[in-house]
Amino acid sequence: MFNEDWIWIIILLLLLGAILGQSALILIPILLGIVILIGWLWNRFVLRRTTYERVFSERRLFAGETLHMSVSISNTKPLPVPWLQMEDLFPAELSIADRKLASSSIPRRHILNHVASLGPYERVRWKYEIACDARGFYFFGPASLSAGDIFGVFGQNKTVETVDRLIVYPRVAELPELGFPGKEPFGEQTAQQRIFEDPSRTIGVREYRPEDSLRRVHWKATARQGDLQVKVYEPTITQQLVVFLNVATYAQPWLGVDRRRQEHTISIAASTALHATKRKFAVGLIANGSVPNSDQPIKVLPSRAPDQLTHILEALAAVTGFARSKVDELLKAGSPELAWGATFVVVTAVVTDDLLGEMMRLRDAGRRLVLVSTDPNYESDSPSGITVYHLPSIALDFAGAWGEGAHEAPQEDTPDDDAIFRGRWDGSGVPS
Repeated sequence: MFNEDWIWIIILLLLLGAILGQSALILIPILLGIVILIGWLWNRFVLRRTTYERVFSERRLFAGETLHMSVSISNTKPLPVPWLQMEDLFPAELSIADRKLASSSIPRRHILNHVASLGPYERVRWKYEIACDARGFYFFGPASLSAGDIFGVFGQNKTVETVDRLIVYPRVAELPELGFPGKEPFGEQTAQQRIFEDPSRTIGVREYRPEDSLRRVHWKATARQGDLQVKVYEPTITQQLVVFLNVATYAQPWLGVDRRRQEHTISIAASTALHATKRKFAVGLIANGSVPNSDQPIKVLPSRAPDQLTHILEALAAVTGFARSKVDELLKAGSPELAWGATFVVVTAVVTDDLLGEMMRLRDAGRRLVLVSTDPNYESDSPSGITVYHLPSIALDFAGAWGEGAHEAPQEDTPDDDAIFRGRWDGSGVPS
């Protein structure tokens, strides 16, 4: 409320009171000056040692679960806060039970509002239940605090830069619930003691032999030795299973994205990774989706590390809805880097001739392949040597997250998402 007009009013009243000899006219501007001085000092300290905090019951959970969140504002000083308004940025994809959120000018963000009055050393807390119906990486904050003096003359703003991250994994289920056979859907689990080489682990070099592929040539060692040198890979009998995920739901990208079919496909990929992890496979994930601010496919190389499933679920939670490349190109580019004995499980919502052609080429080269299709239009006979599962029905309930028949047209990632995700991923496609 305060502006320079107040100064002119005080000066005018003082002059008028002095000219007319009216003490009341002189007292009024003096009182106004005292009020302004007190209000200015109060406003200067009102937000000092005033803190805002969010507390979550979980930082990672699965789609369909409920999150408990509490937010609190604390005043840790003897000066009271007569009025305080808080605006906290909240993910638009999540909803709070019995609470309507305000709209925001930032894409895919809503505003959680609170108004409070705090006494000396007082804390106010609000508790909420959040329905996490859709997978994803979600960010809460920053928050803006507005407060002022008791007279309402002055006010100031403070930004709480703290941003909290919530990861919602895709839905997972046991494979029989999705329509897979109950026993060894991807082949026999028992190893045949065949020794393969793991191209992701180089243990040395040796001289080139005529039967060696040029892909194995170690060019730096060749330059040092003066003769062709090839890489020697670590031998392994560990069974590997790599999920190739196609996030596209139509053969033509301009048709947009069917969100319910896409979430069903991602859920199958997550459930497959869970199944293989339980059976001690070295599990990996390669997808043609990406996180914001990146045009590279998501890649989590096969591993039996204890936290490997967590890395895969986080990658699936963060994947955007629009394909950065065709799945047959992804399969062609990714297969040479993987162990020869690995099983490739291609999970896709749309089956194209190019995809089938690439899979048959890899089959002829001796690769083990499984095609999991949710394409309702694909009813062709299974190609010889390729295990095919046709699962067009939506086995899990995605209506709560996306609505019946949810569909989105293609769009670019927003600058806000780019800023949020920048620097949060390392080179392997695993969140840092």
